[in-house]
Amino acid sequence: MKTALLVIDAQQSFAQRTSWVDSEATAYMHAQQTLIDGMHRLGLPVIQIVHHDDDEEFQLDSGFVHTLDGLQVNPSAIFYKTRHSAFVGTGLDVWLRQRGINHLVISGIRTEQCCETTTRHASDLGFKVDYVTEATHTFAMQHAASGECFEAAAIKRRSELVLAGRFAHIHTVSSVLAALAVLQQEGLA
Repeated sequence: MKTALLVIDAQQSFAQRTSWVDSEATAYMHAQQTLIDGMHRLGLPVIQIVHHDDDEEFQLDSGFVHTLDGLQVNPSAIFYKTRHSAFVGTGLDVWLRQRGINHLVISGIRTEQCCETTTRHASDLGFKVDYVTEATHTFAMQHAASGECFEAAAIKRRSELVLAGRFAHIHTVSSVLAALAVLQQEGLA
């Protein structure tokens, strides 16, 4: 089994939105960087996924469609997407399969949107998927009909609930890196 990390939409575009709060992103940024660094130490590929669309801060010429300030990704490859799933229209699946990669570690922004959608799509394509919730980030949301506010932590728990055992194994940064180190020692990562 060959493994790669997907760093999904960890881009400066999100920092331009009013929902972005630096203090709320601190834990995510630390977890994301720790995961990236751990994958590099293990010699496993890190793939950066970048989103662009018609929203002002996500337009390619906006100056914001680049890695979040404070993160060092050093990717093996970069794929640009215009949909929620990193697989739609990007050639990512072909690139992975050409390299014999069949195990993905998912991280990035937003937990319940692009990260969760990519996880489901990867699973449906036959990839083994590890979802590292603490290395994902999202924002509070308000239910359109009821007005109820869902905090980011509740959204993350809900993503874990619907993904676990069906589409992915849920991990922390330390647990996924430890599991990958064991697989690597066995020649399976």
